[in-house]
Amino acid sequence: MAILSMKKTILYLFLFFITINNTLNAQGGVIILEGNYQGKNLYVQNPFQSGGVGFCVNEVKVNGNITTDEVTSSAFEIDLKPHKLNIGDKVEIKIFHKEDCKPKVLNPEVLKPKSTFEVVSMTVDKEGTVKWTTKSETGKLTFAIEQFRWNKWVKVGEVDGTGTPTSNDYSFKIVAHSGKNQIRVRQTDYSGQPRLSKPVEFMSEVPEMEYAPLKASKDVNFFLKGKSDKALETMYEIYDQYGNIVKKGFGSKVDVSNLPKGGYFLNFDNKMGEFVKK
Repeated sequence: MAILSMKKTILYLFLFFITINNTLNAQGGVIILEGNYQGKNLYVQNPFQSGGVGFCVNEVKVNGNITTDEVTSSAFEIDLKPHKLNIGDKVEIKIFHKEDCKPKVLNPEVLKPKSTFEVVSMTVDKEGTVKWTTKSETGKLTFAIEQFRWNKWVKVGEVDGTGTPTSNDYSFKIVAHSGKNQIRVRQTDYSGQPRLSKPVEFMSEVPEMEYAPLKASKDVNFFLKGKSDKALETMYEIYDQYGNIVKKGFGSKVDVSNLPKGGYFLNFDNKMGEFVKK
C-alpha cells in the first residue's frame, strides 16, 4: 500500500508540474510601454510563432482595457483614438505575446513628450522676474531658464511644464547682473533638439562691480565699482588655463585657497577677468 501511495504522489506531482509548465507557456511574455498620448498610434511588427503556426501577439491592452485591434497579421496598428484620450494623458500599453517569439514596436517614441510649446507672451521686470505664457504644449517637459552672460547662454533655473495645449502661465525670478540682461526659455525633448523662445531684454538696477585682488592667496572679493569696502554678491565661474571649470557659485567672495598655483579665468557679474593664485 505504501508503494502504491508513493506512486500516486509521484504521478500527482508530475501532472502538477506539467500543468504549471503549460500555464507558463500559455501566459508567454508581455511588453509594457508607458508614456503620454501625443495624438499618434503605434505600429507593431508581429512575427509567427517559432513553429510557424499562428502569430506571436495574443492581445493588447490600453490602460487596462482590451483593444479591438486586429492582431492576427504580420503587422498591425494600436489605435488609441477609441480610448478617448486627451493630448498629454498618461498611457500604459501592454502587448501580450507567446513565449517563443517577441513582437517589435516600430515607433515607441510617439508616447514620449515632444516639445511643441509656443510662447504667447514673455516679459521680465527690473527685479528679474520672468513671466511667460504658452500654448500648444503636448507633453510634460521641463523649461530651462537661460541668461546670456559671459558671451554664452547660462542655465539659471528650471520650471516644470504643464504639458497641456491650453494656455499655461509660468514665472521664475533670475539673479540680474548689471546693465542689459537677456533671458530665454528652452525645452529639450527625446530628439535632443532644443526648442527655444525668443530672448527678452531688460536693463537692471544692479550696480557695476569689480573684483580683487589680481594675485590671491585666499579669497577673491566682489564689490561695488570704486568702493572696495562695499561687498556685492554675484554669480561666478572660475576656469583653469585648460578651460576646465574649477569653481562656480554665488556670493560676495570665493575661496581660492585650495586651488593650485597658477593663472585662472574669472567670470562674474556680466564681466570676464583673470587672476593669479599665489
